[in-house]
Amino acid sequence: MTIIRFIATVIEIIFFSYLAMATVYIASFSAASLFARKRKPLKAKRLRKFAVLIPGYKEDNVIVDVARDALEQDYPPELFDVIVIADSFKPETLEALKALPIRVVEVVFEISKKSKALNKCMEEIGDDYDIAMILDADNIMAHDVLSKINEAFDQGFLVVQGHRMAKNTNTYYAVLDAISEEINNNIFRKGHRVLGLSSALIGSGMGIDYALFKKTMATVDSVGEDKEVELKLLKQGYKIEYLHDARIFDEKTSKSDVFVNQRRRWIAAQFEYFKNYFFNGLFHLLRYGNVDYFDKVMQMVQPPRILLTGILFIILSTSFLIEILSLNTIQSLFLFNYKVWLIMFLVAVVMLLIATPGKFYNMKLLKALLYIPHGFILMLTSLLRIKGASKKFIHTTHDHTEKFEKK
Repeated sequence: MTIIRFIATVIEIIFFSYLAMATVYIASFSAASLFARKRKPLKAKRLRKFAVLIPGYKEDNVIVDVARDALEQDYPPELFDVIVIADSFKPETLEALKALPIRVVEVVFEISKKSKALNKCMEEIGDDYDIAMILDADNIMAHDVLSKINEAFDQGFLVVQGHRMAKNTNTYYAVLDAISEEINNNIFRKGHRVLGLSSALIGSGMGIDYALFKKTMATVDSVGEDKEVELKLLKQGYKIEYLHDARIFDEKTSKSDVFVNQRRRWIAAQFEYFKNYFFNGLFHLLRYGNVDYFDKVMQMVQPPRILLTGILFIILSTSFLIEILSLNTIQSLFLFNYKVWLIMFLVAVVMLLIATPGKFYNMKLLKALLYIPHGFILMLTSLLRIKGASKKFIHTTHDHTEKFEKK
């Protein structure tokens, strides 16, 4: 019995420490996101030239509208080129794209990857650009995004993440996905910048010094290219800015199977990078005081918010049942009772509510909440299926073509 108790205690301490770390992490940055950052509204002294890079793989349903909309920026037309990187597009889509005043770079790979597409494109278009603005094939920019990115560069930043937000909330999964994105914006971007740390990159809606991006991307050949680029930039000491008012609209997941595939890819990439970068990040923290780099490594081991709250709820419920049923033999094996887990669960829930923008508090949210248990199961499914997901390209189909108001 003593051996069993010892093993149970060790497992419980490890599990508790991990979940407590995750809860404190989101609580700290959620609270920080409540405070506004003071930024001086400076008019840019220099207008830089943008390469608006839009890689797409079989995105025939949305790419023409996205490319056409990308041209509608309140920025001098001669100072930005919209460049669609077309991988496996239909002939009629290519013809429609070439009819627009944009550049089309066709690419063909035996195994498609976003990193390969971007590298091939930059080889072809040359170096006559100051900023690479990376969009996904479903992204729609507000009209002032390039101007705001340029202003941030004028303040000395070379890496800037815009505010990616939901284009659609047409299903309950899309609502949950939209809320998840905004929670992440507040925790990993706004909250981080309030506390002086770098924003997290998302993979699209971001502007990076062109020469720096081209040089960094040349060393990347992975599925989770945005995370690898981010880690390499932070390791070199670059500070990543976040512009909450530079809005980029992104299609949210409408179907459960797409939800699973998307999360499977993200979770697999995170675990892979944590494993590969943890000791290097710790070394740079201790040797050079690089907090940003180590913080990013620690982000990679953070559980998805829906998994965190779901696991805490299950542990709390189990612990409570053991208590009320007076299962003393089982209870004696554990250090923490249900009260401790209740506090942790409430902290996590309250902080996630704080990080959720007020515009989502409506009847649609209440109905969407009914899908959270199913979402939790899907996340567990993603965890069980992550093997190999970080090594191969998993395509997310985009097909939302309804008009929407950029607000």
